[in-house]
Amino acid sequence: MAASRAPMIVVQNLDYRAGGRHILKNVNLTVYVGETLAIMGASGSGKTSLLKIIGGLARPTSGRVFIGESDIGGLSEHRLNRVRLVMGFVFQYAALFDSMTVAENIAFGVRRHYNYTREQIARIVAEKLRVVGMEGTQDLLPEQLSGGMQKRVGLARALAMDPLILLYDEPTSGLDPVTTTGIDDLMIHLRDAFGVTSVVVSHHIPSIFRVADRVAMIHSGEIRAVGTPDEIRQSEDEAVQQFIHGTSQGPISGIG
Repeated sequence: MAASRAPMIVVQNLDYRAGGRHILKNVNLTVYVGETLAIMGASGSGKTSLLKIIGGLARPTSGRVFIGESDIGGLSEHRLNRVRLVMGFVFQYAALFDSMTVAENIAFGVRRHYNYTREQIARIVAEKLRVVGMEGTQDLLPEQLSGGMQKRVGLARALAMDPLILLYDEPTSGLDPVTTTGIDDLMIHLRDAFGVTSVVVSHHIPSIFRVADRVAMIHSGEIRAVGTPDEIRQSEDEAVQQFIHGTSQGPISGIG
């Protein structure tokens, strides 16, 4: 599915400092409606901080972030929470509540924000589990699920709010190659079937090139390149080529 050229997320002149570190430096980035943008970079490059700022979980030191027409940097917490309702987060380790069943995990946000009946919530849970290929698991606990199954439940929980935007933090981290491909295929399906706009933070090159419409490379808090997977593969930037090929020689330190 070709993404619309209407912008969904716009990052302008973004700087972010925390703990005495200059983590993000003059970042400019646009994500279009229905597009999947992957942000790749080494550990400590600033990619997860950028994802948190886009999601309103951290405030930039300077610069602006637009979600649709809303400049979220200056919003009150109450108004920011309303913008967050259009965004779903898929965390690196699923972040499920251990004491809750699968159904209770998926329904958590829905119960908190909407006055739905028990029957309506049960229908939402069943539908989102069907979308992620986890039908019939409502009564299981997270400890009864494999890592890949937990990721799928985490995605179902994000989908329960019918988000316009999905933010993925290392969605295939710790998964075997077959399960990784299954998660990649699911992300592609959500883009194609529902037109969801996605930002994927990852350092897993095969997944990045499989799921992304465009890729942004971040190094030492700066965007070094943005383009289609083919354009990124052909980039002349030394840091981009070092990261893609995993070589020890180059501007990216192997310690971090």
